[in-house]
Order: sequence, then C-alpha cells, then structure tokens
Amino acid sequence: MIDLQAALLRQNGDARITRARAPLRLGLAGGGTDLSAYCQRFGGAILNVTIDRHAYAFISDRSDGKTSFTALDIGKEETLDPECAMSGDAALLLHQGVYRRMVRDFLGGEAPPLSIQTTVDAPAGSGLGSSSALVVALVEAFRARYALPLGRYEIAHLAWEIERVDLALAGGRQDQYAAAFGGVNFIEFLPDDRVIVNPLRLVPGAIEEVESSIVVCFTGQSRSSHDIIVQQASGVSAEDDQAIEAMHQLKSDAHEMKLAFVHGDIRAMAEVLSRSWLAKRRTASGISNETIDRLQAIAADNGALAGKISGAGGGGFMMFIVRPEDRRRLIVALRAAGGDAEAVAFTHLGSVTWTATT
Repeated sequence: MIDLQAALLRQNGDARITRARAPLRLGLAGGGTDLSAYCQRFGGAILNVTIDRHAYAFISDRSDGKTSFTALDIGKEETLDPECAMSGDAALLLHQGVYRRMVRDFLGGEAPPLSIQTTVDAPAGSGLGSSSALVVALVEAFRARYALPLGRYEIAHLAWEIERVDLALAGGRQDQYAAAFGGVNFIEFLPDDRVIVNPLRLVPGAIEEVESSIVVCFTGQSRSSHDIIVQQASGVSAEDDQAIEAMHQLKSDAHEMKLAFVHGDIRAMAEVLSRSWLAKRRTASGISNETIDRLQAIAADNGALAGKISGAGGGGFMMFIVRPEDRRRLIVALRAAGGDAEAVAFTHLGSVTWTATT
C-alpha cells in the first residue's frame, strides 16, 4: 500500500528528489555457487565485501505526464508515456523492469509520471556487481519515496527477481544481497530460495590488514557475463563431473577464505584465492584471456601473492592480494602495463536513501 502522506505530496506537486545509492562489491570466494542451478541443489556459499564504488538512483516527479529513464553514466535517455513504460520495450531494461514491478506490486497498477535517473561508479561489464547494485538502488529509491514495507532481505530478493525472473538476465544472487546489506558478509544460498547473510566478526586490525592488501585493476575490456554464466549453469545441470567438482571446490574455498579473513591472514587468503582461480577456470571457457593472463604474470613479478578476475570473467576488473608494503609497487607496474590499477576502501553500509529539493 502507498503511504497516504506520500501520495498527497505527489498530487500536490512534490518537488523532492529521492536519492539512493547501493555499493558495488568484490567477490572474495565462492563465486558461481550462487547460481540457481547449483545452489538450489547443493547450497552455495559466498564471501564478499562492498567497496567505495556505488550505483545511484534519483527519482522525481514530472509535470508533463511522461516517464523518463536516464542512465547518466552512459548517456542514454528515453521519455515515454507511463503506459508505454509499462508495456513497451524500453532500451534501459533495468530501469523499466523496476518501474513495472513497483507499479504492479506496490502502486495499485497506476503508473506515475516520473523522472528516473541513474549513474554507476564503474564501467559496464566491470565484474563488480554494478548491474545488480543499480537495481537495488532503484528499488531502494522507490521504497523510500512511497514508504514501502521492504526490509533488506526483501529488497535483495525483489532485485534478484526483477533481474533473473522478470527480465530473464543470466546471473547469480550474491550481488543483490551485497548491495542491500553492505560490509563483509558470508552469504549462504540454500534450496527453496532461502538466503542467510552472516556479517563477519573480525579480530582487531583484520579489516585494516585486508583492505591495505587489496589492489583492483580494470583490464580495459568490458565484457558480457551471459555466455560464461550459461556455460557454468549448463555444466551443473548436465551433471558434468568436472563442473560440479569445481563448484564444490569454490564453495569449500569460501569457508576457508572466511576463516582467513576473520584473522586478517593475507597469506592464507592468497592461497585460497589462487586455488579458487584455478577451480573457477574449470567451470567454463572464456573466463581468462591473453590480457588477463598477461596482467596476472606482471602482478606476480611485482609482489602480488595471488589474483583473479572479478565476477564471471572474460574482462572487467581483476583483484590482487599483496603485502601492504608492496601495494604501491604493484599499482605502478600494472599501470605501466596498461591496466587501470588502484587501491580500494571497504564500506560498511548497504543501500541508503535521502531526499533533496529541486
């Protein structure tokens, strides 16, 4: 149900802009075990941490009776009649998918004229969960604007349904929960769509040690994860022993990575990361390529203890573990090789909202 006060503000020409943001994430271990083909059968486990990159959503009323979708970071905009925004084919699928679902499930089927704008602090195909963080930010903005009764689990599950069910986009489940909850989380994906988010309890200094040991590097290649994800899911569904055993290894590694992270043991984390990278490469073709292998070799020669591609693979960001003393050297070497390398800061908040006036 719509909050009556919020509805009256809409009718009387509310000039507020509802703003929301949701963090992107680094998947440290277990990636792939959150795919439905695997976790619905065996149960999956993921360890991830959110970083200081965000997806943003801004919602305000329009006075011309139209609804507009705008992706500010990629320069795409479309303006439609609200009825067309509900039934037509929009170029910005994620924006339209959230709008449709919100109108159908929470706004009584009445499509309001709105301006819906977004931007993301990472290029498309980054491997940092940016698409799902964008959907979470949009859902969060609607939740706040219309005072919808949605908690963090409901926001994450709704964002997952919009992407994976409504829009039939291939992918897993970890990104939505990371964006909604934020922080360092060990997330269990169980049969029957059950999810348990476990925030890590860290020994003093652990978060600082790990954060100081991480380098991310954009390969310069954006990628579509669709084909890789389809291969991974198909391997499990087809009872491919190699694919299933690789997924089992990834899940086991998530448990070991959790123990290493809790104590800030970066060498143990590096051992798990190296093992997981080898297992991940067995789940589908195209996960690595010449550019990724070249940057991996350069990193190893300049202090990196371990590294892997972030997300499904094929491009986007790489992540490396390095002693804090060697982090600067590694960043300089990767940049000299053509990579866009930098440090990151961990964040502890999930999706948040606030309001501004036009």
